[in-house]
Amino acid sequence: MTEEKRHVSDVAEAERRARFGALPDRIRLEDTVEERPATVPDPARDTYNPDEWLVRSCL
Repeated sequence: MTEEKRHVSDVAEAERRARFGALPDRIRLEDTVEERPATVPDPARDTYNPDEWLVRSCL
């Protein structure tokens, strides 16, 4: 191998090592998850009384 080819391959190898020589930093699972409500709470939805059908049906 000639000196010029060796120098070119050494430069290319150095560039590859600089770019791909180390693994990326680890990302914690907590940093990848965002928790927020899917919808805005509806106050009218919570006014239903599940026992109301007893009053309407049995009286």
